[in-house]
Amino acid sequence: MHNRDGRARRGIRGGQIYEPLAASVQAALHKAISDQAVPYLAFDTETEARAWLASMSRRLGSRLPDRAAREEFLVTVHYEARRAGLDPQLVLGLIQVESNFRKYAVSHAGARGYMQVMPFWARLIGSPDHNLFHLRTNLRYGCVILRHYLDRENGDLYRALGRYNGSLGKPEYPTMVVRAWQRDWHYTRAVGNTAPVRPAGHDAAVPQRAEQRPR
Repeated sequence: MHNRDGRARRGIRGGQIYEPLAASVQAALHKAISDQAVPYLAFDTETEARAWLASMSRRLGSRLPDRAAREEFLVTVHYEARRAGLDPQLVLGLIQVESNFRKYAVSHAGARGYMQVMPFWARLIGSPDHNLFHLRTNLRYGCVILRHYLDRENGDLYRALGRYNGSLGKPEYPTMVVRAWQRDWHYTRAVGNTAPVRPAGHDAAVPQRAEQRPR
């Protein structure tokens, strides 16, 4: 995991831990992974949607300099978070701690991508050839997994975050995520369900398979 400057922090680097799932839970998570809808921002008005996108884009500019890529990332984060019943601002805080917004981040435990998803999840609830470095695939898995842990912990965010990091019962990781969320990504506009705003050049299909990593 990384601090605000993107440097690894000792003692909190981890990943989700494999646990057998009941057949009904596995089926539900598999269904949650499978969706071909195009990502969009869902606010009460287009003005609100564009205000959120502009605010988040300014905050993220130093980490993702390319505007088109940055906006595609933000729209996808917002869509996948809301689809899973999560606060997009929380997800941005989690990504900051997990990978510091590095698409091809790999942890010592083998967790991959923006949300540091462990590869066993693809075999467990998706497909072994799902590419966890693909933007939307990674965010889809990460949000579905965090939602699963929240449900398992009856909405207890700190315990759910502990499970996400493989450090259940230790305060460091949940505290870092919540701090990043509140300090760097807090936003007060209400989220609605109209006025779709989509990024240019988005990928419609998900999950994506083989994507060549740059050398």
